[in-house]
Amino acid sequence: MADQHAKQIEEFGNNDDFWLFGYGSLIWKPPPHYDQRVPGYIEGYVRRFWQASEDHRGTPEAPGRVVTLIDRAHWDTLTDHHEPTERVWGAAYHIPAAKVAEVREYLDIREINGYSIQFTPFHPAPFFTNISSPPTSPVPFASPSHASSRSITASTTISALPERQPAPIQCLVYIGLPENPQFLGPQDPDALARHMLKSRGPSGENKDYLFGLEKALLELSKDSGDAHVSDLVRRCKLIEAEKAEGEEEEGSAEIEEVEVTAGGVPLHKVGSTEEQEEVEK
Repeated sequence: MADQHAKQIEEFGNNDDFWLFGYGSLIWKPPPHYDQRVPGYIEGYVRRFWQASEDHRGTPEAPGRVVTLIDRAHWDTLTDHHEPTERVWGAAYHIPAAKVAEVREYLDIREINGYSIQFTPFHPAPFFTNISSPPTSPVPFASPSHASSRSITASTTISALPERQPAPIQCLVYIGLPENPQFLGPQDPDALARHMLKSRGPSGENKDYLFGLEKALLELSKDSGDAHVSDLVRRCKLIEAEKAEGEEEEGSAEIEEVEVTAGGVPLHKVGSTEEQEEVEK
């Protein structure tokens, strides 16, 4: 089984058919050399911030948190504070054959911290419009009856394709499997939000990854939101607002004039400049 999987990894994309699915930062930070970007989703997985990051959004001493995918069957055995979504939305990228080796080397460096290569069918959004560069590869579309199929070349804007559903595309995807040492399992949402707010690594602050992911997801489709991601964003912003309010109140208290009494006579607390003037007198 392991040998077969290794062979599949080695041979994948040899026929100018290399597609990569991104469900995290790849959505808004795409790989180099792609010639087509297609919004869509995969099924059978749950996206969670349950993967430690020592190389991008944290350090070995203080790992941050990034997303991984959990097989739905395995997720069903766990205790989670959030309900699953039926689909994991993201973006698929087509890589030209001449650039596959270079892109895979780039991805192995970018995604190596606990991630491994898997394969999954990707379902293009029925009416996708966010293609980031002129594509050179056709996107397959199948009729609802699957009696016949054809290919159309995607353009910058695709619209009005009634009665046609895009056929699934076999995609490579990087997943932090439960047996990898960076997989953390279920997390308390509030504790997770607080942890991400204080984490940062070579790629920047952990919260920027979280906020960027929510924004990118909401731009894919009206149905592409992720409740787990959005709840963590809400918690982080609430914690930040409470912290800012507390600091503002503390700052106001420090500069407020304070009156004290000595023998019933109100005394005005003076600043250092006034104290110096008093001494000089």
